[in-house]
Order: sequence, then C-alpha cells, then structure tokens
Amino acid sequence: MKFTWLSDRRRPAGAGVYAQDRTERETSGAMKYASTFKARSKTCPKVTLEIARISFGRRIELMRKIRELAARAEFLEAGGTPKEKMEASLLESEVERTYIEWGLTGVEGLVVDGRAATPESLIQSGPEALCREALALIKAECGLSEAERKN
Repeated sequence: MKFTWLSDRRRPAGAGVYAQDRTERETSGAMKYASTFKARSKTCPKVTLEIARISFGRRIELMRKIRELAARAEFLEAGGTPKEKMEASLLESEVERTYIEWGLTGVEGLVVDGRAATPESLIQSGPEALCREALALIKAECGLSEAERKN
C-alpha cells in the first residue's frame, strides 16, 4: 500500500476532466481556483462525478483518517494466515471507502432507489464500478500513479 503523501506525481492531463484544469485568470489578473473538478464517468456515460482537489489542509485531513487503517493493513498483509489476509483485505476496503467519502463531493445524472444519488448513496447502494472509477479519480488527484493505486 502506497501513501498519498509520499508521492509528488499529479493527475494526468485530461483524465476525464471537462472543465478547465487547476486555475484560470480573470481579465483583472486575479487567479480563480476551484476546489473541486467534474469528471464524466467512463463506466456510466450520463453520470458526472465531482471530485475534491487536493490541498495542504485536505491532505493532512486524509492522512489523519487513513494512517492507522493503512498501517494495520500493511501489518496484516505480512501475516501468513488466511484470517490475517482477510482482515487486511477488509481494512484496505475501509481505506478505499475513506478515500471516496473524503474526495467525492457530488454525483450528477444518477438515480439510486428512486432518489438523486449522493456520495453516500453511491457508496451504499450504487454501482460498484462507478465507486471504483471515483476512487481512481480521487487517488489520481492525490498524486498516486496507476501502480501505487493498485497497492
């Protein structure tokens, strides 16, 4: 498992983002910065995911949320018993859920059980493939490479 705070790689340009990336200059010369970006889903084409951009404060918040889970998962991964491996897998899933809860700020174009989807309803009852796509976008925003995201 790789930690997001150890990587300096950024999300590749054009990774599903259809709004202007990062910053924009107004005519007055002031910089505008959006703390989120929207990405159209590749697995569910009519769905748009709103993802939080990484910032200094948000990175610290995320590190605090996942550090104990990640450390415990790494310890259990090293164990040899099936019970330890299962516990490590469960902890890794909890880390992934934490990433999604932290980084997914909105869902547009999806109805779950007759109601407009929210990040919480997507996690609880939505399509797993869409959750995995949101997770990949969030990890990419945090600066993780494809190989680091698989770990």
